[in-house]
Amino acid sequence: MKKILLIIGMAVAVIIWWAGLTKAGYIPNILKIKSLNSRESNIQMPLNNKKVESNKNAESNKAEFEINDLGSFAEPIIYFYPSKEQEVIVELSYGGKIIADYPRYDEKIQGWDFIAYPDGHLINKKDNKEYSYIFWEGIPSVPVNWDIKEGFIVKGEDAREFLQEILPKIGLTPKEFNEFIVYWYPRMKDNSYNLIYFADKQYTDVASLDISPKPDSILKVFMVVKPLQEKISIQPQIIKPFERKGFSVIEWGGTEIK
Repeated sequence: MKKILLIIGMAVAVIIWWAGLTKAGYIPNILKIKSLNSRESNIQMPLNNKKVESNKNAESNKAEFEINDLGSFAEPIIYFYPSKEQEVIVELSYGGKIIADYPRYDEKIQGWDFIAYPDGHLINKKDNKEYSYIFWEGIPSVPVNWDIKEGFIVKGEDAREFLQEILPKIGLTPKEFNEFIVYWYPRMKDNSYNLIYFADKQYTDVASLDISPKPDSILKVFMVVKPLQEKISIQPQIIKPFERKGFSVIEWGGTEIK
């Protein structure tokens, strides 16, 4: 009886030893032994016990980008500065789905109806409440081809200072660019580098506003950001000066390309 128990014990020990070598990848799994740990069973061991290096982003060394992206149009915020108190109706034509809005988007007029004041605050006629601006966020129904041939390469740690310098040149006031930076800086600071491009027609082709009465001046600042692992060279984007006059409408927003 003792001999039988000894033989059984030795057999069990051999099986455990074999399973350990199989799990470590030293011998083929002839016995089809499965790990009892569900997490470990999904781990793929590197070939020849070597570390597998991740491929570098193939686009990181390109000076031009053509990117089809379905990322959300984040934080389009719109300020209104009329010369006098007046009613303003805004219709949004957007090639996608609105996923957030404030004040609430009115489906009947496909936009917003409010009283605007020279200091920038609004009284929404739908709920008779005061707002500082109009906000909406959406996801385009088809990918947007961001054809980026110029822009800026900015280290994540330098993003705050870059935005503080560039946004006033584009035409935003301290109140406006501070709100811009508070939203975007946390999303950029931990990237090794950021490719930054301020879109114009490509943005308005997807999201356009019909404003009544017609503003005397409109500024749209839509930033496209692509995180990069390595620094690249790209043609610097030329910033056009903006002059506020009469009834001014200022809009800023952006999208992050993964």
